[in-house]
Amino acid sequence: MKILVLNCGSSSIKYQLLEMTNSESADLLAKGIVERIGICNGELKHKTQDDKKYNFTTDIPDHTKGIDLILEALLSPEHGVINNADEITAVGHRVAHGGQYFKESALVDEQVKERIEECIELAPLHNPANLKGILAMEKLLPKVPQVVVFDTSFHQTMDPKAFLYGLPYEYYEKYKVRRYGFHGTSHKFVAKKACKLVGWNWEEKNVISCHLGNGASVAAIKKGKSVDTSMGFTPVEGLLMGTRAGNLDLGALLFIAEKEDLTIQDTNNMINKRSGLLGISGLSSDMRDLEQAMEEGNERAKLAFDMFAYRVKKYIGSYAAAMGGVDLVLFTGGIGENGWDMRSKVCQDMEYLGVDFDFKLNDKKRGVDLELTKPNSKTKVVMVTTNEELVIAQDTQRIVSNL
Repeated sequence: MKILVLNCGSSSIKYQLLEMTNSESADLLAKGIVERIGICNGELKHKTQDDKKYNFTTDIPDHTKGIDLILEALLSPEHGVINNADEITAVGHRVAHGGQYFKESALVDEQVKERIEECIELAPLHNPANLKGILAMEKLLPKVPQVVVFDTSFHQTMDPKAFLYGLPYEYYEKYKVRRYGFHGTSHKFVAKKACKLVGWNWEEKNVISCHLGNGASVAAIKKGKSVDTSMGFTPVEGLLMGTRAGNLDLGALLFIAEKEDLTIQDTNNMINKRSGLLGISGLSSDMRDLEQAMEEGNERAKLAFDMFAYRVKKYIGSYAAAMGGVDLVLFTGGIGENGWDMRSKVCQDMEYLGVDFDFKLNDKKRGVDLELTKPNSKTKVVMVTTNEELVIAQDTQRIVSNL
């Protein structure tokens, strides 16, 4: 079964064509990205399994044209990987927000599209683009079934005590203001993968999943179900991130807005685009740049690094308490998979949780699946690579196979 996975942004489309070998694994046939949709000089970057690369520049007015170019690339005699569009069995879409409607992935029908549209006000930057991708595919391949996989659905198992805010209850009733959480597709995938790596059934263990990148979140996963997560109503809550502030005193935010005469949009830009690692360091939102600056003696870069690590450590401790203990802590994402020094910093002085961390084994390790604790460690620490596209393809295969 060949499945096309689409991740549509407001001006871009990431894609992968995967051939499912079984319910757990797949071969990557091709991948790429369409950029600058709706902007002059749009570009398609396409790469095949055998490392053939193709770049094409043209005006791409909308998502339909962008997906049309993707299909042309997949079918191309020079760099294509299929002979006919009919070889595509199904299409899987990443959708940012499913609100309270979706606790799992779903086959696209009219009601599903309506629900995604209703959630636009909860994810105004992402859901419109996700919906455009679905509608564009309906035009281009109308007979091919489509499946939507939501970033929020995995976290729908949280109890009200975890997802509600201490605001007047009427705002939850009227506007559905609550914690939704994100990165759910990744958290679910890596929790299962990490437990399998150490020979455990994830439905029998307590896992704390640290998805650390430019966007970062931590999830508490108790016996296969998400019971809490750091991101909230929006992705700005929780950890310090590349440009997002994470947790902060709302009174401080109001104080600054009043002092600086900031509009709501100005305030939103500050906490989403000017804060986090960038705001603290004054240098960059990229952890690699900060690590380089730290080596050169930049104190604010070191401060940003230390703040990031400290907050990850705090979440691990609080989620261990909330679950009544933890069996496994995992690191994934760009920083989690490659930042060996960040993993080392977070795991210092965690013996109280039963962690016997192997600092020598962790040293310089990047982008591999590896247990990082010593054999006698009561609590395991694991680094695992994430693959959200594979999760989307797996869910798509499962749903389409039952049609």
